[in-house]
Amino acid sequence: MLIDARTLPNDTSIETDICIVGAGPAGITLAREFKNSHFNVCLIESGGLETDAETQLLSKGEIISSDSYPKDELEAGRQRQLGGASNRWHIDLGYQTGVRHAPLDPIDFQSRDWLPHSGWCLSYTNLIPYYEKAQQVCQIGPFDYDSPAWLTPDRQPLPVDPNSLKTTLFQFGPQNIFAQQYGVEISQSRNISLYLYANATELITTTSDSRITGLRLACLNGNRFRLTARFYVLAMGGIENARLLLASNQTHTQGLGNEYDLVGRFYMDHPGFRIGAFIPRKRQQIAQMGLYDLHQAKGIPVAGKLSLTSALMQREQIVNTSIWFFPRPRGHQSPAVEALRSLLRSSRRGRDLADLTSQAKKILGGLDDITAVATRSLFGRQPRLIDAACGGWSYQKNCDRDYAFFEVSAQVEQAPNPDNRITLSQDRDVLGLPRTTLHWRWSDIDLYSLRKTQQILQREIEQAKLGRFVPDTEEKMLSKLYSAHHHMGTTRMHSNPSHGVVDQNCRVHSCPNLFIAGSSIFPTGGYANPTLTIVALSLRLADYIRNVSEQDHPTSLSTVIS
Repeated sequence: MLIDARTLPNDTSIETDICIVGAGPAGITLAREFKNSHFNVCLIESGGLETDAETQLLSKGEIISSDSYPKDELEAGRQRQLGGASNRWHIDLGYQTGVRHAPLDPIDFQSRDWLPHSGWCLSYTNLIPYYEKAQQVCQIGPFDYDSPAWLTPDRQPLPVDPNSLKTTLFQFGPQNIFAQQYGVEISQSRNISLYLYANATELITTTSDSRITGLRLACLNGNRFRLTARFYVLAMGGIENARLLLASNQTHTQGLGNEYDLVGRFYMDHPGFRIGAFIPRKRQQIAQMGLYDLHQAKGIPVAGKLSLTSALMQREQIVNTSIWFFPRPRGHQSPAVEALRSLLRSSRRGRDLADLTSQAKKILGGLDDITAVATRSLFGRQPRLIDAACGGWSYQKNCDRDYAFFEVSAQVEQAPNPDNRITLSQDRDVLGLPRTTLHWRWSDIDLYSLRKTQQILQREIEQAKLGRFVPDTEEKMLSKLYSAHHHMGTTRMHSNPSHGVVDQNCRVHSCPNLFIAGSSIFPTGGYANPTLTIVALSLRLADYIRNVSEQDHPTSLSTVIS
């Protein structure tokens, strides 16, 4: 049943079995697991079926960063709408819009002695059955991301040292299934009530054991109401999960689940960069790189990537990284072409002689690049510029004629850092909820890993006699940083309450009937897009809640699902 919360009588009181706050992939996956069951479920969504500008303003906040983190990330990285962030997925699969999927690597779950605060209280093996089911939920192929299963004679991996680098794949699934297909399923379910335009403003607790006794909700039209449930699940994302816990401070002044000052800390993202250029030894090698293009294999859209082996990460003591290749035509971002354009655009008056000399040297050193760009412009043959949101270049005839080199990008793991955190601002939104402030900076290991990855790739390409890799400077890399909008870590999982907000079953340590779903519980984030892991963990949480409910005994809340 679909309900516009703005139409409810003011001060309405609602009772249910399970309350899920947030209708993105985590909340929708969890709700679907109880579809047409004996559980009554309320699914709460801040937005509606379409984008609402006024609702989006509730996400505004401040970013404090001495580094180059995008200043609009708090607004640009989130979507208050049924389907949540899935509405922002935008990869062009040709026949539909899609999203990139991959699981975390086994090493991502392990405690790494060179990476402080690493280690999950779950193993990769624990999640395999849920990963397999998550593949079905995300409507992609089998749970297999190793390249041998997807190879064809004309799409082969780079012959680099397998002890250092390995080729694995991303799978791509449809973008619209959560908001549309699954949204319709939920709205038609007899036991699930989906409330739109309802904003959670406070979790109400008892003084004694922090058990949640209610949830206050508000609409932008002034309507306010309250919901009471047996189980509460926060599935609002890495920013809002922490925000609501910190803001629910009437009984516990430090916020809920925050006895050890951990809520909001350890914020992580997946920063992306251009790290350099791979120039093949022969132009014919361009056409041989098709495995790393977005292409169809076994009826599934996939794309290859290079990633670091566990042995290499251990040996070099660096964090996880994936390496992507995008073909570029001759002269693309050439210093010679840019110098010529600069001269043609600038005024003739007041030119500095030293500057003119510098520009002239760049032009003379890159006449071939200028000729290539001028020829393409003259004859109207502009190759398509491929990026992370589109592919298909390997299907083009004569792609080795259109392209000359590969721009190399990396999506990297960010080390968990307690100083990267979400705090509450003095400013409040129109509902009276404190806005958020995000504090973000690089860790030494982040930058060291980035530089080391460049060196490793350069070495492997040269040793395999594939050509040469020209690394970008650190300044150039960081100046073009982009966010993947993967907000992780602010309510991290740990078996010890003094080191984590939730336990291995996603239950807030100090709140026996409060759970958290989504990537905010990730202790580490690897490099993989988090959706597949979010869905797997939500499926596992559904099993746990069913198990606890059937046992119907307070001590059962400590039961562990493996």
